[in-house]
Amino acid sequence: MENNKRINKYISDSGFCSRREADGFIDAGQVLVNNTIATSGTKVTEGDKVVVNGREIVDYIEKIYIALNKPSGITCTTDKKDSTNIVDFVGFRERIFPIGRIDKDSEGLIFLTNDGDIVNQILRAGNNHEKEYIVTVDHQITEQFLRKMATGVRIHQTTTLPCKIQRIKGASFKITLTQGLNQQIRLMCEALGYNVVNLKRTRIMNIDLKGIETGSWRHLTKSELENIKKAVESSSKTEEASKLQGRNSTAKNQHKSNASVRFTKMQKKLAGEYKKKKSPIRNKMKSKKK
Repeated sequence: MENNKRINKYISDSGFCSRREADGFIDAGQVLVNNTIATSGTKVTEGDKVVVNGREIVDYIEKIYIALNKPSGITCTTDKKDSTNIVDFVGFRERIFPIGRIDKDSEGLIFLTNDGDIVNQILRAGNNHEKEYIVTVDHQITEQFLRKMATGVRIHQTTTLPCKIQRIKGASFKITLTQGLNQQIRLMCEALGYNVVNLKRTRIMNIDLKGIETGSWRHLTKSELENIKKAVESSSKTEEASKLQGRNSTAKNQHKSNASVRFTKMQKKLAGEYKKKKSPIRNKMKSKKK
């Protein structure tokens, strides 16, 4: 154990609950360290007795890493209120959570673990970890489509990073990304006049779907874990990732708060000149909310 570990990280690392949930217990005064009520700044050292909501927490827990071939219709959430949540689908005996996500309508490879540190390293911005997908769209693809997808498409008020893309046949292609924008592939295709019919993630870093049938999972091997940990050894620091994400958030906020932009759009709307672009994906999401 580390010489000094923040109380919320200690609880989270034990597998008892997430760090955010641990913060909730701490704020509610339900965490005791050596019979003293803990605060958010409390540090835990080896030998300390930690009790959360009446239950003693043990620092050590076996680390779990599994690879799931997620079927369509399963949601990458730990929310038990969602009957399609991925945790209940896997049914693992210990508390685990997904690393990243795949859209509910998509399928393919996703990792689940109880190791919060490796989650941060794999997902952290700027690490360029490859994810490979097989995609089928609603009509035959062209060389122009492949070229635009490879060089970058404007979505989410940004341009996607260059990526590897290869035609398979007809309306299908393979694409390898190092980004993880929300619904990235679907929105990229939509921006170029195509709708995704089927999307399957076939590889994350050095792990692929070989030997894992749809709906099944397996533990990662020791050599696979060693390769992953080696790949994330030089992972950008949390501070660097936060700065990058902060710059992106600031840019979005500046755009949203730009009064002149809002005023110009309102003028056009009132004049009947401004039409919001229709998005099948966003419309679908709105209809589900209703």
